[in-house]
Amino acid sequence: MGVISSLFGKAAPSPETGGDGELFDEAFLARLELLQVVARRVFRGRTRAERKSRKVGSGLEFADHREYSPGDDIRNLDWNVLMRLGQTLIRLYEEDEDLPIRIAVDVSASMCSRGGRKLRYAQQVAAALAYVGLANLDRVGITCMSGQIHSSLPAVRGKGRIFRVFDFLKASERGGPTDLRAACKRIAAESAQPGLTVVISDFYDLDGAFDGLNLLRFRKHEPIAIQVLDPVECRPEMTGLRGDVRLIDCEGDGETDVTITPATLRAYTAAHERFCDALAQACRSRGVPYFRAEIDVPFDELVLRMFRLGGLLR
Repeated sequence: MGVISSLFGKAAPSPETGGDGELFDEAFLARLELLQVVARRVFRGRTRAERKSRKVGSGLEFADHREYSPGDDIRNLDWNVLMRLGQTLIRLYEEDEDLPIRIAVDVSASMCSRGGRKLRYAQQVAAALAYVGLANLDRVGITCMSGQIHSSLPAVRGKGRIFRVFDFLKASERGGPTDLRAACKRIAAESAQPGLTVVISDFYDLDGAFDGLNLLRFRKHEPIAIQVLDPVECRPEMTGLRGDVRLIDCEGDGETDVTITPATLRAYTAAHERFCDALAQACRSRGVPYFRAEIDVPFDELVLRMFRLGGLLR
């Protein structure tokens, strides 16, 4: 009887043997530079860190008037209104501020299947999003999470800080069960200021995923879900697997002996698709942008598609 992992595959080897040295090489940096150029074209006409907040303060764009109070700066008096109507009104302006971005990467055992291909892809997507955010002078922080691991890089700003992001992603521990509810709860508790929170995971924790994303919304974050999938996990019939095998849960101690037939594989493929559709529908019903990312799609194509469809850097 053959022995294989569960639908998630076996856990990846240690970081030293996972090929991380090639994650962020010169070719990767060149693709990031090109990605930044294209992203600027998508959002041309906007200057850096120019997101309008609901606050009013020292900005350039007029927002409203209010009555003058003793102690107000007379330079903000609306002299035209004073001359025409005799009213002393202060001009208020929309205050520009940067956007706090937190990128949360699932490093659980299910992401480390098949030599860590999904985790590698998730790290590259996270680095690409961080690079574009930093280049636009947003504050970007990274969190690596699982049921056993939770490590965070405090928010940094400026394109030159991307190497801190690279080092953090490469050095992060990995493994353990998927627990998105606990991870999102901790992210919300750690965040001094709500912002855009991008969760990159395979989401093989359906109930916890819904609860975690809802918790972020309740804490005034703007969550975005990126589901990273391995085509072999989505459509295992491409492996040609047949016969008696032992399925081993890489995130637990369970194992099951089954007989794999074409009908079994078709049933699994349909069940997996229903699972992904349920996640996408739950996100849409809650107003959470959802993106499906199969790892055979180049990471820069995915990131640009996210920009063009909205939900990021808007």
